Amino acid sequence: MPPRRQVAVAAVLIAVAIGLSSRVALAQATPIDNLNELFAALKQCWRPPQLTPGDPGMQITVLVSFKRDGEILGKPRITFESANTPGADSLVYRIAVMETLQRCTPLPFTKSMGNAVAGRPFTLRFDDRRTLPKPNEKRAWLTTRTS
Repeated sequence: MPPRRQVAVAAVLIAVAIGLSSRVALAQATPIDNLNELFAALKQCWRPPQLTPGDPGMQITVLVSFKRDGEILGKPRITFESANTPGADSLVYRIAVMETLQRCTPLPFTKSMGNAVAGRPFTLRFDDRRTLPKPNEKRAWLTTRTS
């Protein structure tokens, strides 16, 4: 192989290895032993979608259950979305939530945590509402002026 091609192949192999090791590292992270650790692990996996400037974001809630080994039991179900959200934004957020669950599972439950959560439904709320910058305009009607 020419030297440039060898370098390119090596770079691709390293990138794949890093990607696989990060997924394995996430799956083999410190064992989850309580609900606070469960929610913290899911929060680390959350990647909010890229939005256009001025988009206020939204809230979305998903109902999900886990097996003892940290895998998802059944199919997660969206139970709430912010009102008045355009269909395209809604779809983008649904995809982001499902990617978060795929990225995080299987969760490394301890034996006692796995036994405690197995089959129980969890309602997970993802709140990605964004505060928009306030305009810097001066409002003449708010200033009092006496002559």
